[in-house]
Amino acid sequence: MINSPSPLHIPEDLFSTLKNSKHVVVFTGAGVSAESGIPTFRDRLTGLWERFNAANLASPEAFKKDPALVWGWYEWRRMKILQAQPNAAHMAIARLEKHVPALTLITQNVDDLHERAGSISVSHLHGRLDKPRCFSCHRPHLLPPDIPNEPEDGRRVDPPKCTQCDGLIRPGVVWFGESLPETTLSSAFKAAKTCDLLFVAGTSGVVMPAAEIPRKAKRAGAKVVEVNPVPAMENANWTFANGAGQFFDQLLKGL
Repeated sequence: MINSPSPLHIPEDLFSTLKNSKHVVVFTGAGVSAESGIPTFRDRLTGLWERFNAANLASPEAFKKDPALVWGWYEWRRMKILQAQPNAAHMAIARLEKHVPALTLITQNVDDLHERAGSISVSHLHGRLDKPRCFSCHRPHLLPPDIPNEPEDGRRVDPPKCTQCDGLIRPGVVWFGESLPETTLSSAFKAAKTCDLLFVAGTSGVVMPAAEIPRKAKRAGAKVVEVNPVPAMENANWTFANGAGQFFDQLLKGL
């Protein structure tokens, strides 16, 4: 059943399912962070980046070919994240944890907005931009907490060097052509198979292997809720063509 974006009506049977759930999973994607002003890969790039396709900057091959270009673009993205603030969805999801016996939060986003909103344990399927590592030896690298001094349109920036092997430091995200972290993905699948209710918010929920999360939940008997301005899932029990902030804020008010 698809609920129209305005006005937002959350049916009583969903509230009842939520109140009776012992384990809830919330699975978020780029649409949630977009409500905080963080550009998604689908957004048109501007300034220096206008002539590039974001997908072409997000690969090991691109980094090997031009590390300063790739690092500069990711520093621009990191600047955007540091300037952003958690939105209503982040805040409500953090509060939701206090209303259910157990909540597992899984995200495809590489920012820390869920953590800044108060969520304690967040599984990042695609890594985190503020946790870079060496391209050669994979050791973690600490970045200064200050906002990068980047102009709005970005620029090329030479990546720092590893203090252990002198290799180049790369963003701590999962690039195209790389596998999702096995432990994180395995934990996400386990949570999906043991939950009573799963919310899919701000993501199409159809790109593999992350698309297996709602499918595993559904096969295990859980109810699935899709929250996305452009719904894409076929097997959700409830579908809301709304922004995540609007939905979760109203969901919390109704509890």
